[in-house]
Amino acid sequence: MLAQQIVNGITIGSIYALIALGLTMVYGVLKILHIAHAGVYAMGAYLGLWAYCMVPNLFVAMIVAMTLSGVAGTLIERLLYKSMLDKSRIVPLIASIGLFIAMEEAFRLIAGPYVRAFPAHFRQKPWIFGPVRISAPQMLVFGVTLALLALLWWVLTRTRMGKALRAVSMDREMAEALGVATDRIISLSFFISSALAGAAGVLVGIFYNSVYPTMGDIPAYKALAIIVLGGLGSIPGTIFGAFLVGISETFLIGFVNIPLPRDALAFIVMIAVLMFRPYGLFGKE
Repeated sequence: MLAQQIVNGITIGSIYALIALGLTMVYGVLKILHIAHAGVYAMGAYLGLWAYCMVPNLFVAMIVAMTLSGVAGTLIERLLYKSMLDKSRIVPLIASIGLFIAMEEAFRLIAGPYVRAFPAHFRQKPWIFGPVRISAPQMLVFGVTLALLALLWWVLTRTRMGKALRAVSMDREMAEALGVATDRIISLSFFISSALAGAAGVLVGIFYNSVYPTMGDIPAYKALAIIVLGGLGSIPGTIFGAFLVGISETFLIGFVNIPLPRDALAFIVMIAVLMFRPYGLFGKE
């Protein structure tokens, strides 16, 4: 049972990582908390469901959801945040919260207030290793997450765009003075982060077989706890924090049977870490 709960925790942590990575990338570039990122995540789930109903192919649904979510994130940056960069950080934060609420209401009006099933069909039989069972949806989550994390690592470390993105994250004014097209790089970071959120939305819709308007409520604050736990702006810290929270949740609920709400455990883990490392696991003092 312990081994099975660890596998389940890695599955949940993989989804958390995709959601929180986008939030970390936006914070690293603009130093703002992009709460509407959770709305883009829910949008990705609906777009993936719509694409799968049109063309019953998971690969097509994933590509459509990621592309359109990335475009939506870029539009949010262009139309909402760009005019607020010279304002206090509380201004884009309030605007982001308002946009997130508006997106949820739009999903409710367009798609209806009810939970919709994601009718994905798998021919792959579960893998069984002794007492551990890995289902086909779990294999999909593992495979997509590993592929996207590897692609993100390659972009950030092996391409000129990735180097420019890291330069803007370190010092936006200096990067612009040295000739980096900061506006284009900021838009690129929003596209990548929103595409990751869209992929996470599709995976959650498939894994839990449900898509609904308020599915971004819990990720909105849980992703915040994860990026604070890992260290604000740290991509390795976010990935490690996401898996730590996912495994901790499944272990404490499924194995230890701790009498606490599952969604409160992310903040308990965050508080426990911040007591000893106030700047996060991978953050700088």
